Amino acid sequence: MTKHFEYSSGHPWYYVLGGAVLFPRQIVNDVHNRGYRGYAASDIVAADALSEPKRSRMLRDYREKFRDDLKRDLSRYRQCANALRSWREHHALNHNDPECADVHTNISLKHNHLYNDFAHLIWLEELLSRQRDLFDL
Repeated sequence: MTKHFEYSSGHPWYYVLGGAVLFPRQIVNDVHNRGYRGYAASDIVAADALSEPKRSRMLRDYREKFRDDLKRDLSRYRQCANALRSWREHHALNHNDPECADVHTNISLKHNHLYNDFAHLIWLEELLSRQRDLFDL
């Protein structure tokens, strides 16, 4: 994750201290580089262990769910980024006594939602592109 004053981009204080709002592509690249699997990793592992055709159906259902989540989270992330930009225009950063406001918490949480959405989708695409051995039991 991108760091600013030792805080990662998923932490509110990263934004309080002036950290940049990341583009979705930067978040995807970070997820890819770290190999993160997301909070639902154990559920995805369980679905991948199922026999066909149930395996493919479950993985596709997860992919659809996380795509829907991603669309919703991207829209909200944009709103949070705009709110942070506006907040920064009207509030000077006081390095002696910085203030963590809801706007900082909101964008950090939405960043983390995107991080998980991307992690799940990257992994699901890998799993769905891999054909199991015909004699795999």
